[in-house]
Amino acid sequence: MQRNIFNLTTQLAWLTACIALSGCGGNSDSPAPAPSGPDTATRTLAATTTAQSSSNACAAIQPFYWETGDRTQRLASGSVNQSGNATTYTADTLMSIASASKWLYSAYVAERRSGMLSAQDIQFLTFNSGYTGLAPIGDCTPTDTIASCVARGDNDLQTPAHVDRFYYNGGHMQKHASLSGGMNLGAMDNAALAAELRRLLGSDISLSYSQPQPAGGVRTTASDYARFLRKLLNNQLHMAALLGSNKVCTNPATCPTALNTPITNGLNWNYASGHWVEDDATRGDGAFSSAGAFGFYPWVDVSKTWYGIVARSDAFGGGNESADCGALIRKAWVTGSAL
Repeated sequence: MQRNIFNLTTQLAWLTACIALSGCGGNSDSPAPAPSGPDTATRTLAATTTAQSSSNACAAIQPFYWETGDRTQRLASGSVNQSGNATTYTADTLMSIASASKWLYSAYVAERRSGMLSAQDIQFLTFNSGYTGLAPIGDCTPTDTIASCVARGDNDLQTPAHVDRFYYNGGHMQKHASLSGGMNLGAMDNAALAAELRRLLGSDISLSYSQPQPAGGVRTTASDYARFLRKLLNNQLHMAALLGSNKVCTNPATCPTALNTPITNGLNWNYASGHWVEDDATRGDGAFSSAGAFGFYPWVDVSKTWYGIVARSDAFGGGNESADCGALIRKAWVTGSAL
């Protein structure tokens, strides 16, 4: 009897201590352990020095804005200006983000599917559907709907030879958004499409469409896109669990099922549902990203601890160049050493 009383007393004491310390497991509100490695001040100095360098890949894309952060907040940022250029980009500069729109649309699809993408979703979101005729300019206008864009020219034409082969083109998402078995958004114009994405991604993310192209029509700011990335790091969106999933090879020079890629320099990146996986065997770090043609480059690191953005708007193109700079800033941030 005494032994039982002793055991009960011991168990109650242990339970009381656990409750007080919130350390018995199963507590989803417990903060994540602090990342190991350099402190924030060291990381910030390294990233800032790298972004402002006049001798690395970042020098070629000036002017631009950059930031890095974790799941709770922006931790470092800066506006890098160019001598003789009056343009200054900040966190709140509104701009067209081109193909960075793709990550947002695929995250919306994931929300609609409660994280369970169908085989059809995967085929369209990994650009294997065969709908490869959409021209980035001219095939959608500001007064269109999703369906009227699909109906123009050859946009509704499926090329059998392109089915189940990677071909980077906005036509996949345009068609997918219009299908009754897809997202059934065909009747939506710019305003309706923006409202629909915000309904599921969050009303705190401000965005609009210059034309109703899910794959390339978004206008937003770095500050708003960062809110989306932090939601991924916080597992607040189903896309968080889908990062890197269902990936396909993309380089026609090395991949027999790839036909067209915008990635230069011979990089062998893969493409998952609406985003790139930077996992080249020799020059990749496994980050997830979605660079846009005008130079907007958002990323989440392979550990899903950090996010970052390089933001600029270059009408003559520059997604690959921003990705090169962004990768340097990311490495500087993670390692604490300037590049």
